[in-house]
Amino acid sequence: MSEVQSTLSYGEKVSRLRADLRRLGRVAIAFSGGVDSSALLAVAHEELGQNALAVIADSASLPRRELAEALEIADQLGAALEVVRTDEGQDPDYQANLGRRCYFCKAALFRAMEGVCAAREIPWMAFGEITDDFSDHRPGAQAAREFGVVAPLSAAGMGKDDVRRMAAEYNLLVADKPASACLASRIPVGTVVTPERLATVERAEEAVRALGFRVLRVRHHGHMARVEVGADERPRALELCSKIEHSLAGLGFDRVQFATYGSS
Repeated sequence: MSEVQSTLSYGEKVSRLRADLRRLGRVAIAFSGGVDSSALLAVAHEELGQNALAVIADSASLPRRELAEALEIADQLGAALEVVRTDEGQDPDYQANLGRRCYFCKAALFRAMEGVCAAREIPWMAFGEITDDFSDHRPGAQAAREFGVVAPLSAAGMGKDDVRRMAAEYNLLVADKPASACLASRIPVGTVVTPERLATVERAEEAVRALGFRVLRVRHHGHMARVEVGADERPRALELCSKIEHSLAGLGFDRVQFATYGSS
């Protein structure tokens, strides 16, 4: 992000975003139902109507809960939507999970989107990158550059606070939703990603979430599950320790470790 962009007001960033989307004319947006892509879709739909297409990548790494929420948001906006099956799970490089898994995942998504765009004569693909992402290691952003995918939010200088404010202005269901990531992110680097492990993680998180936790990750460490919850929910997790351990034992986890989400 340039120095000029960093000094822009929220209103100026939104104006830039709107102008950039109008210049694109027709665009397919990689849509996950998270805050960033939802906010981008909301503005794109307002500016372009049915010329803004949401594309959801469906695979074993996408929780069914997340898919349902994404479909609900698109319906709330009245946005055009297409769900595509992606094949990253068949890619040996993705399965190997050696540190660049997100690159191969995003490459599979953008390949699928290219087919959608060709069939619908849509000239542009976009994704929900924000300026905060620049400070992280994001192999998926490399895939986006290689496929010529544009990033209207970050190009307009929009960061996390801007995007959440915009989502709230559109009354989006995800305006205050905690950050989310695919199920494969719960599998440690170096451990092979399999459909079975992804399904186990999803069932484990559903079991713990049913106890009322909002911020949650269940990380798969073989026979041990690392249950991470928000800092304010940690005391309650420890109170429910026995119940959580019992629920996860049925999924093959002999041990449960509790931690605060975001801690090392």
